Amino acid sequence: MGQRHRAGTGQIAAFALMALIWGLTWLPTKLGSEVVPPIFLAAARFVLAGLAYGAIALVQRVPLGMAQPGRVLVASLLINTGCYSLLFWGVARAPSGLSAIVNLALMPICIILVGALYGQERITRRRMGAIALGIGGLVLLFSGRTASPQEGTQAVLGLTAVAAATLSYAWGTVVSRPLMQAMHPLSLAFWETSLGAAGLVLVSLLVEGYDPAALANLADGRVVLSLGILVLGGSLAGFTIYLWLVRDWGAFRAGLYAFISPVVAVAVGVALADEPFGWPEALGMVVMFSATALALTEGRMRKAADAAG
Repeated sequence: MGQRHRAGTGQIAAFALMALIWGLTWLPTKLGSEVVPPIFLAAARFVLAGLAYGAIALVQRVPLGMAQPGRVLVASLLINTGCYSLLFWGVARAPSGLSAIVNLALMPICIILVGALYGQERITRRRMGAIALGIGGLVLLFSGRTASPQEGTQAVLGLTAVAAATLSYAWGTVVSRPLMQAMHPLSLAFWETSLGAAGLVLVSLLVEGYDPAALANLADGRVVLSLGILVLGGSLAGFTIYLWLVRDWGAFRAGLYAFISPVVAVAVGVALADEPFGWPEALGMVVMFSATALALTEGRMRKAADAAG
C-alpha cells in the first residue's frame, strides 16, 4: 500500500513538472518565431530533440528497435507533424487568444472521445464535469486577452486548423499508448520525434519555402534560447514524462496539463512581460486547478467508495 502511495505521489509530482515546463515554453516559442518562420522553428526543435534522444539512448544502451512500425509512423505524424503544422498555420491566421482557448479547451475532450473509441478511456460524469470546469476556467483566464473575433474566411480557417491540430495530437496520443508496452519510452520518444521532425521539415519546405537566411538565423541568440528551452525542457523532459504518464494513467489524465499549463503561461507573462492580471485570471486559475483535482482524484474516490462498501 505504501509503495503504491509513493508511486502515485511521484506521478503527480512528474505531472506538475510537465505542466510547469510546457507552460514555460509559450514565451520562448513566440520569441523564436519572431526571428525564423514558425514551422521551420518547430522542425528545428524536433530535429535537435531527435538527435538528443538518440544520443541518450546510445549512452544508456537502450535498444532503438521499432515495434509496430506502422503504428509508430502514424503516431509520429499525428503528434508532431500534423499537430504542429496545423497549429502554427492556424495561429498565424486567427486571434491568438481564441486559438489558445480552442486548443486547450478541446484537448481533454478530444482525448477522452478518441480514447473511448479505442476502448482506452471511459466517459464518466466526473470526467465530463472536470472538462466543463476546465473549459470555464480557460474562458475566464483568457477573457481579458482575446481580441474581437475576426470575421472572414481566414479567421474561420485558422480556428478550424487549430481544432484539427488538437484532434491530431489527441489521436496520436491514444495511438501511442499500446506502444509503451512494446517499446522503451526513450526508444519510442526517439522514433516519434525523429519521424515527426522529418515530416515537419517537408511541410516547412512546402508551406514556407527554402530560405538560407532562416538557417543563418538559427545562430541568433533569441532562437538559441528558444530552442534550448523547447528541446531540453519541452521535448526531453516534458514529452518523456508525458509518454510515461500516458502509459500509467491513460491519455485523459495525462492530458489534463491543458488546464494547468495556461496558468503557468499567464504567471510568466505577468512576471516577465508585464501583462495585466485581475479577478478573471485569478478565478480562472482556481477553477482550472479544481478541474484537474477533480479528474486526478477519480481513482482514489472510487477506491475509497469500494473500501467503504
